[in-house]
Amino acid sequence: MNNQQQKEFLHLPERQIPVSKEVDVLVCGGGPAGVGAALAAARNGASVLLIEQRGYLGGMATVANVPAFCPYTDHVKPVIRGIGLEILEDMKARMEAGFQEEWKGELDWVPIHAEILKLLLDEKMQEAKVSILYHTFIGDVLEENGVVNAVIIHNKTGTQAVKAKIYIDATSDADLVYHAGGQLVQGGDEGEMQPGTMCFMLHNLDRNRFLARVDEYGVDLKHAINKAKSEGKLNVVRDWAGISWLNDQTAGFNFGHIFGIDGSKAEDLTHGAIAGRALVHHITDWLRENIAGFEHAFLSLTGEQIGIRETRRIVGDYILTSDDFQSCRSFADDIARNAYYIDLHMANAQSGMTMVHLPPGQSHGIPYRSLLPVGIENVITAGKCISTDRATQGATRVMPNCFAMGEAAGTAGAILSSKGLNRTRSIDIKELQQQLVRQGAWLGEDINGAQ
Repeated sequence: MNNQQQKEFLHLPERQIPVSKEVDVLVCGGGPAGVGAALAAARNGASVLLIEQRGYLGGMATVANVPAFCPYTDHVKPVIRGIGLEILEDMKARMEAGFQEEWKGELDWVPIHAEILKLLLDEKMQEAKVSILYHTFIGDVLEENGVVNAVIIHNKTGTQAVKAKIYIDATSDADLVYHAGGQLVQGGDEGEMQPGTMCFMLHNLDRNRFLARVDEYGVDLKHAINKAKSEGKLNVVRDWAGISWLNDQTAGFNFGHIFGIDGSKAEDLTHGAIAGRALVHHITDWLRENIAGFEHAFLSLTGEQIGIRETRRIVGDYILTSDDFQSCRSFADDIARNAYYIDLHMANAQSGMTMVHLPPGQSHGIPYRSLLPVGIENVITAGKCISTDRATQGATRVMPNCFAMGEAAGTAGAILSSKGLNRTRSIDIKELQQQLVRQGAWLGEDINGAQ
């Protein structure tokens, strides 16, 4: 007897669910993809509701305390521009004077100040007149013949329905597409997924004292970590610690892995939270005892949830592949470009890392078709759940790319709804590209240079 047969099932009584709101564009998820989508749609004249399960925006930057933004550039020029670059620069402008001076003109691996980012994103949504519902989950989707008619939401107010012309799935885990019965894939050939990381923040550090010994410890503490592992003093798998300094006393850390986490399952997120916090305390104790400048480290914050690198991906009209990545391929329907490297973390403690870099100045296109789930007419996805193979998801998943994909999805949603259309494939792709370029997006020399 399988697990499905062993479960007990209950039948809920039929009930009427009130329609709480009708909008042009409903954006589900408030991470970088959802932020880009909501702002772009509203700035282009659409009525927009953004729902987010936490009490603030920012996704992994604020929820999981990922300490730095991945690169915005191809090592020659910025390829992520538009709303994503606007948010980065506005965050930097609000940081303390020393930070601004250190990071002036820099666009790659810029440390994130989560509290500044939360406030900044609230303000931008208010300025754009985006309606927001925090503390709200997708509970179900009403779909018929490939058309989503409403999204069922749950929050403290109760169970409600929201209707829209265009729905944007920026949930990271393709929750909307999942509930709509769309086609999905997950992880590798056997369902294996990259591990999660519980990021954290330390205060009361001495950066100058640390930097005086950095050659001894190795870049990203590589030498010190390997020594501690060999002596049985540090229980981590990878000999790497991502450190992002906000000032001389404060740093954020992306350090350590928790394996076997499926971020689309509450049980796994629970295990990841418990195991992740325990690992952070273990790492912090080791840093205090062994690394100069960390003797008085104060652990002030761990992520609200463990950072998740991959879960579900949609099966879209086009599956972006590693061959597309390595060939730096462009497409007639490009709506963003990516220059970040393929970055696949080991699926278990015995497997290795996969990293594939593009040459400086090179990038590949992300086609609009990869945002469209097959068999569903009025949904656009954006973020790490778009249609790619597993390797390429390891490159496209990062936050700057999510801003760009979100901006494209939101702009498309506004264009379609303004014409009374709810079929995402009916858009004039040239019109979409021209509008993205006017908004400051970078779509490559062929497209940007021609307009």
